[in-house]
Amino acid sequence: MMEQRQQYVTIKGTKDGLTLHLDDTCSFQILVDEIEERLSTHLFESNDRPLLAVRLKIGNRFLSPEQDEIIRSIVRKKNNLVVDTIESNVISRQEALEWLKREEIVPICRMVRSGQILQVKGDLLLIGDVNPGGTVIAGGNIFIMGALKGTAHAGYNGNQEAVIAASIMRPMQLRICSIMNRAPDHYGDEGNEMECAYINEDNQIIVDRIQFLTHLRPSLTRLERGMM
Repeated sequence: MMEQRQQYVTIKGTKDGLTLHLDDTCSFQILVDEIEERLSTHLFESNDRPLLAVRLKIGNRFLSPEQDEIIRSIVRKKNNLVVDTIESNVISRQEALEWLKREEIVPICRMVRSGQILQVKGDLLLIGDVNPGGTVIAGGNIFIMGALKGTAHAGYNGNQEAVIAASIMRPMQLRICSIMNRAPDHYGDEGNEMECAYINEDNQIIVDRIQFLTHLRPSLTRLERGMM
C-alpha cells in the first residue's frame, strides 16, 4: 500500500477568498514546491473566475523579505489570485525593539525647563519638575514625581486609556490622546496631594485624587489583588 505523502499546505475557502495554512516545520524550498503544486490547477489559473484574496498563515516561521517576495510572486502568477495578508506568530528583532519601546516605562531624572520638550514612545516616569513652558509627551502614561507646571501629553499614539499623574498637578495644559484641557486661571490653596488626569465616559479630561486610579485603570498594575 502506498504511503500517503504529508501535506505542508492546506487550502481553505472562505467568504472573503482563500486561506493557506503553511507548515512551519518543513524547509522553505519544500514549502515553495508544494504551494506551486497546490495552486497549479485550472481553478487558480482561469481568466474567467473572479479575483480571490489570499491570506497566508505561516505559523512560527519567519520570512525574510526575499522569501516573502518569492511566495507573493507564486500567488501573483495565478490570474485570479492576489495576496491579501501574510500572518506570522514571529516578529523581527526590529519589530520587537519597537514594541518594547512602546510598552516599557522610561525612567528619567531631570528638570524639564521652559522651551524644552521631552518625548518617549512608552510610559514616562519623570523624577523632577516640568516648569511652565516645558512639555512632556508619551505614547503611554505619564507619571511625574515632582511638580507639573507645564504641558503634558499622554497617549499621543491614540491611547485614550492613558493617564497623567503628578505629585503636584498645576499644569498649563493637559492632553490625553486628542482631548485637550487647559488649566484654570488660578489654583486654590488646597494641599499638594498627588493627583491624576484621565478621560471619562463623556470624553472629557478629569483631574482627581491618585487613589481613584486603582479602580479607573486596574491594568496599570500587575500586582494581583490577592497580594494586597
